[in-house]
Amino acid sequence: MVFGWFKKKKDDNASLHYDPANIKINQLVKGAFLDFDLKTWEVKAVYEYDWGDNYFSDEFQLSTADETLYLHVEEDDEIACTLSEKINIHLIEGDIAEYIIRTDSPPMKVVYEGETFFRQSENIGYFRNVDNDMWSELISWSYYDKDQKKVLNIERWGEQDFEASVGRIAQEFEFTNIIMP
Repeated sequence: MVFGWFKKKKDDNASLHYDPANIKINQLVKGAFLDFDLKTWEVKAVYEYDWGDNYFSDEFQLSTADETLYLHVEEDDEIACTLSEKINIHLIEGDIAEYIIRTDSPPMKVVYEGETFFRQSENIGYFRNVDNDMWSELISWSYYDKDQKKVLNIERWGEQDFEASVGRIAQEFEFTNIIMP
């Protein structure tokens, strides 16, 4: 079309609808700021997980000048949050990656820094950074401590690539003063 440049360019943020006075944690976008644990954090990246059956969850990479955390948010009847940091999988007792490769299954319990975590779930899904449309397949195993307050996740990306993270259950009210870009 010759006069296509007269058309108004589609606003990529036009589909973002939220009440600025009541922003929910699952509405965060890259560049947003929020307060948590007496620090101001910036959302550096937004990730999406597709677990199948029309069930999705989001993960937000939060950073300060000297720290990076990952806020995983799921919404079913209510919002559930976990806050984690990446760890070296080799810090989990035993050779977990080798065990999973050899048995094609993770152990029922793992020990990290002297604390025992028990496997609660296994999820097969897809992951993407929302900045692009490249999806990657993964298997994720979630482990919880006996009090169900701490969480340890092991993710398998392909045959021999593994990642691990450890953190805790968080409540939405712990994140305040959300400022959208």
